[in-house]
Amino acid sequence: MAGPESNEIPGFIAVETGEDGGLPLAIAWTLPDGRVKHTLIQPDDDWLDNEMVSLGEYSLEELNSMGVSPLDVIRELENDHFSETLFTAGVSDDEAAISRLFDTYGLDPFVELAPAESLYGELEPGDWARARGELFGELGLEPLRPEHEVAVMLNLHQRLVPSIAPPDALPFDGRLLDGDDVDD
Repeated sequence: MAGPESNEIPGFIAVETGEDGGLPLAIAWTLPDGRVKHTLIQPDDDWLDNEMVSLGEYSLEELNSMGVSPLDVIRELENDHFSETLFTAGVSDDEAAISRLFDTYGLDPFVELAPAESLYGELEPGDWARARGELFGELGLEPLRPEHEVAVMLNLHQRLVPSIAPPDALPFDGRLLDGDDVDD
C-alpha cells in the first residue's frame, strides 16, 4: 500500500452525489502516476424512479450527454484499482455512492475505501482536515467537485510526502481522462 513511507502515490477517490438520494453524479480518482481520471455519471433509469431525486447542479440532459454509464465507470475503476484500498475524505458518503454504482449491476465493490487522513499517523487529530480546508482556499477549488477533492488530497499528500513528484494537470472534458480503455 502506498503511504508516507513509500514513493508511490496512493489511490485517492471522491464521488459527487445528489443531496437527498445519494445519487452518484460524478467521480474522480488518481492513477499511480498522479494523473486524475474524472467523469460525470449517466444516471441509471432505476435511479430516477423517485421524482424527488436530486441531480445537484446538473441537468439530466447534461449527465446523459457528457457522462458515462455506471458500468463504464466500474470497468474503468476495475482497470485502474482492482482489489485496492482507495483513500477518501468522506468514507461513508463515498462508500454509499460506490455501492449504488455496483448494486445497479448486482456486483460487490472490488475496492475498499479508507480515510485519507489515516495515511499520516504522525499528524495530530484534525490537522489533516484543517490543512485540506486551507488548501481548497489556497488553490481556489470547490470541495464538492470530485476532481477538485482528489486534486486537493493529492496536493496535500505531495506536501506531506515531498518525495512525490507532482502530476501534470489535465483539463476535464466530461469523460474519463484517458478514455482509451472505455468501451463506446
